[in-house]
Amino acid sequence: MPVAPLSHQEIEARLAELPGWSLDGDRLTRSYRLGSHFAATAMVVHIAQVQEEMDHHSDLTLGYDTVSVSVHTHSAGGAVTEKDVQLARRVQDLAPGHGAR
Repeated sequence: MPVAPLSHQEIEARLAELPGWSLDGDRLTRSYRLGSHFAATAMVVHIAQVQEEMDHHSDLTLGYDTVSVSVHTHSAGGAVTEKDVQLARRVQDLAPGHGAR
């Protein structure tokens, strides 16, 4: 079942509930800093597990002690949808457990 793109106003309303997340072009994005490379790697693995559960995947970038997430919905023409917001919320919820800030 196709998902509908969110309007700019809907995206802004949802971003108000996701501290640190922003709209960068046609993607929701956020970067996290962690205490070590190992902690950042563990967070990437945890995000990958959530993405598999949701069957919705973001672009993940692993740096030395950083993790960057960038997501949009390919099946909606690369627009931001509710699926992206749900994934961002899941990442936001798991981040503190990894010491991310």
